[in-house]
Amino acid sequence: MDTPLLIIFTRNPIRGKVKTRLAASTDDDFALRIYNKLREITRKAAYASGADLAIYYDDHVPESDLFLGTNTRAFLQNGSDLGIRMLNAFKQGFSDNYRRIVLIGTDCPELTGDIVKKSFKLLKENNAVLGPSKDGGYYLVGLNRPCPGLFINKRWSTPDVFTAAREELDRCNIDYALLPVLSDIDTVEDLESFKPD
Repeated sequence: MDTPLLIIFTRNPIRGKVKTRLAASTDDDFALRIYNKLREITRKAAYASGADLAIYYDDHVPESDLFLGTNTRAFLQNGSDLGIRMLNAFKQGFSDNYRRIVLIGTDCPELTGDIVKKSFKLLKENNAVLGPSKDGGYYLVGLNRPCPGLFINKRWSTPDVFTAAREELDRCNIDYALLPVLSDIDTVEDLESFKPD
């Protein structure tokens, strides 16, 4: 189908279970407050993208949530590590006949609907798209065909995630495009450019 699919990986906003590295330097209430703000930023970008939405929760599928609405479906993340969970989400999207699929998390305060739209446009001309983050990971990954090697046996939450992804795409001869480098929020140091109200 021509409509693209945006997959969003989110943690259920539960006190003490989100932004734990940030909470270690502040407290659980502050970390939850920041996480809820990040989720709202992500929601705005997602709904501005014009894509169908698939929301993948880490703990349980809630009856209601800010992400759930028209053209959205909810799932539980499934897999032994982050890579397998992402792979399974892409597999579901491709089995549902989507041909341009982008996956994002909820850690990037600079994400906008225009950036997501651009990622889908780039997938018309490239097989993959990556949005690198300043910490060495990526805030967005998009594919128009399966690429399991991108997700299997990778070391997550390290400064080499983005580099490893590019090397895997090169190894598989998959052409890809890059989005602007953006920041994400994991630690108290990351908060310098993101102040809560």
